[in-house]
Amino acid sequence: MIFRTMLGGLMACTLLACQPSGAPTTMNADNLHPQLAQAVVSMVVDTVDIEQTRQSELNALAQWVADELVDSGQVDLTFICTHNSRRSHLAQIWAQVGAEVSALPGVHTFSGGTEATACNPRTVSAMRRAGFEVAVQDTAHGETNPTYDVSMGLDLTGMACFSKKYTDEANPQGGFGAVMTCSSADQGCPVVFGAAARFATPYVDPKVSDGTAEEAATYDARSRQIGTEMLYLMAEVKRRIGSTETKG
Repeated sequence: MIFRTMLGGLMACTLLACQPSGAPTTMNADNLHPQLAQAVVSMVVDTVDIEQTRQSELNALAQWVADELVDSGQVDLTFICTHNSRRSHLAQIWAQVGAEVSALPGVHTFSGGTEATACNPRTVSAMRRAGFEVAVQDTAHGETNPTYDVSMGLDLTGMACFSKKYTDEANPQGGFGAVMTCSSADQGCPVVFGAAARFATPYVDPKVSDGTAEEAATYDARSRQIGTEMLYLMAEVKRRIGSTETKG
C-alpha cells in the first residue's frame, strides 16, 4: 500500500511536469492502476496534437456536458456503435477515466449498439494492455456475450461491459448524450430515442486488422487514440465549467 501511494504521487507529479504548453493541467491519476496511470501520463502529452477539426467536434460535446453538469450536477453519456463490440466500449471506459482524472464525479458513461453481439476479446485484450484490470463478471447475457468487469483503480467503481442495444435497461433511457463512434451507426441511426443531444465522433474500426500480424498494434493504436481524445474531452469540460464559475 505504501508503494502504491508513493507511485500514485509520482504519477500525479509526472502528469503535471511532462505536459507541453496547451495540455490539460488539472488532471490527477493517483487513483488509477499504476500501468493505466502511466498510459494516461503519456496520452495527456498527445492531446495537444489532436487536429483542429477533431477538436471542434469534441469541443461541441464538451460544451454540452459542461452545461449539463452546471445545470444538474450530473450527465450520462452513451457511446454508440453498430455492434457495441469495439469502439463504443473503448470510448465508454476511456471517457470514464477522463472524468476520473479531471475530477468530474457527475459524469457517467455507458455504451450500446444498434444491435447486440459481444464485447470482442481483442478489445478486452487491448484494455488489459493499456492497464485496465478486466475479469469476467457473469454470463447472464449468454456464454458468447459475457459481462466483463473493467476496473480502472482499486478504490473506483468497476464498469460492466457487455454487448447490448443502446436501449437496453442497463443504459439510461432518457436525457443522455448520444455519441456515435462509428460512421455506419451514425448514418443508420439518425434519431437516438431518449437522447437529449446527439454527437458524432467516429473512429476507424480496428477489426480491419483482425487475424493479421498487425492486430494487436491496431487495437492498441485505436485504444490510445480514443483514450487521448476522451482525456482531452473531459479536460475541456472541466475548463469550461471553471470558466462559467469564474464568470458567475
